[in-house]
Amino acid sequence: MSRLPIGRLSLLVPLSGAYLAVSALLRLVLWWKFGPAAQVGLAEMGPILLFGLVNDLIALLYVNAPAACYLLLVPGRLLRAPWHRRLVAVGVFATLFAMLYLGAAEYFFFEEFDSRFNLVAVDYLIYPHEVLVNIWDSYPVLPVVLADLAVAGLLFRRLWPMVKQSLAAPQRFADRLKLIGVYALILSLAAVRFSTDSFAFSSNRVSNQLACNGISSLFRAFRTNELSYDAFYRTLDHERAFRLVRENLSADGDGFNSPQLEDLDRSHAARPEGLGRMNVVVIVEESLSAKYVGVYGDGSDLTPNFDRLSRAGLLFDHAYATGTRTVRGLEAITTSLPPIPSESILKRPGSEGIANWGEVMRENGYRTSFLYGGYGYFDNMNHFYQSNGFSISDRTEIPQPRFANIWGVSDEDLFDHAMDYFDGIHGQGEPFFSIIMTTSNHKPFTFPSGVEGIPAKGGGRRDGVRYADYALGRFFDQSPVHPWFENTLFVIVADHCARVYGRAQVPVRNYEIPLLLYAPGRLAAGRIETATSQIDIAPTVLGLLGLPYTAPFYGRDVLAERAGSGRPIMLNHNHDVALFQDERLVVLGLNRQAQVFDYDREQNRQLPAADDPALVDLATAYYQTAFELFKAHRYQ
Repeated sequence: MSRLPIGRLSLLVPLSGAYLAVSALLRLVLWWKFGPAAQVGLAEMGPILLFGLVNDLIALLYVNAPAACYLLLVPGRLLRAPWHRRLVAVGVFATLFAMLYLGAAEYFFFEEFDSRFNLVAVDYLIYPHEVLVNIWDSYPVLPVVLADLAVAGLLFRRLWPMVKQSLAAPQRFADRLKLIGVYALILSLAAVRFSTDSFAFSSNRVSNQLACNGISSLFRAFRTNELSYDAFYRTLDHERAFRLVRENLSADGDGFNSPQLEDLDRSHAARPEGLGRMNVVVIVEESLSAKYVGVYGDGSDLTPNFDRLSRAGLLFDHAYATGTRTVRGLEAITTSLPPIPSESILKRPGSEGIANWGEVMRENGYRTSFLYGGYGYFDNMNHFYQSNGFSISDRTEIPQPRFANIWGVSDEDLFDHAMDYFDGIHGQGEPFFSIIMTTSNHKPFTFPSGVEGIPAKGGGRRDGVRYADYALGRFFDQSPVHPWFENTLFVIVADHCARVYGRAQVPVRNYEIPLLLYAPGRLAAGRIETATSQIDIAPTVLGLLGLPYTAPFYGRDVLAERAGSGRPIMLNHNHDVALFQDERLVVLGLNRQAQVFDYDREQNRQLPAADDPALVDLATAYYQTAFELFKAHRYQ
């Protein structure tokens, strides 16, 4: 009989103990570094550490399962062979290094996203080339690796004697089979009863994130990467959901073309008072939060060019991104569709031939294009735009840029390329509609040399904003000499904010983005107070131009007086989606959860509110119908 009841499995005890210690230390470091900003007090550390320990133990059941099966099934003579012991020694050292490196990776991920591993981490694994180079350029990878190797070596020297002892322990095959059965039973019970968020004990999102286990969170993100809305989220009767959406959309006075509930097509007649068939250029600025823009209240003078342009354009004071990723912004601007949970439709199968702004413009005689400073295969952008009728021009068509990093060419190079591209289309006598996606305001924050006040390397978020604004100003200083400029309406908008952080599940303030319509000599300057979403941009610009069109867009023309201020704003954060209207927020989460909050704009606080069945049903209806139309290929 074995001296230890678990026999060979005792090999996993010191490794598991080391993992639990590293995880607890990581929680303390994350709390010390990021907890105060999210109002996570010392009083919450007890539950965080307790529930965190339970989450780590459950994660260890999964992580240890392959090794446990191997140890229990491998013959004793092989287990004790010298070469096999050397192999185990390599595996133990690699395991110690991996757990330390994973802890460091979680720290830097939390620093950027205020979260354990989530859908963003899944994207990182899907596009390893861009992401690994970006990580190498943005973070101290080599010092972290060397430090982890050194600490792993010290731990190995401490733990290896215990591991060797477990390898020498004899154990009958029948006893080993019993252990496998017990292990499998415990693992099955854990799989049925617990998930990554089973111990979400706090109303503070960051507290719950601190208690989570990073490995479990990552696998959960993989599992829920393309969720079916009706399987995980609150739903209504099919007909009731569509009736609610139709009632809400028709409140602006536009009727539907068909009585069929699933048909959201509305026809808009030409408006003689509109600006007419102007070119339209949508400049989507990477990660540009409203909080960094001077005209929205920042006093750091980071955006003198945008501020200058805003005084001659139509500025939207309360504009919101639909999500926290580039694909979410492009999805909303292009398709005017609410951000269904988990993955963007840009990356889901079935997004080909979907209703979109470009289709409407082509029906009005426009050439449509998508210009990107990076390689458009990233995030499936090229496939999405090509399969929806856009011409594509990305990094591959900018052969000699003045500067480029892993994400693409500099904004200056992209804008120079855009001006040449528009010259070519204008020479053919056709109006054009183009979406330009920049990349410079992004880690690793490296820029062309010679720009005053901006370091070429080693910059930070504010340098990214400053450079993005510099390149934007340069574009508008140079483009007026081109023959197409005077007949062009420019839309300047961000794809999403710099980062989403804070205690709230869906922190509203971190969705506020700049939005400006600019057409000097054609469009009067002004400011719009109406709450505006990215899904409203297409209907608003089409209404401003006065172009006729038919589309099932969920967005509305916010410049029309009848649209009013009580508009629903759609927001997405990881697995949660929300509807924000009249300072009240409804958050829909996994397991059919629904929460209602009152938003205190002055204090930037979200306070739990009494249930609001009508608003919860409206939120449910918007997301449910958007998913059902997309899934059935009826959003066309």
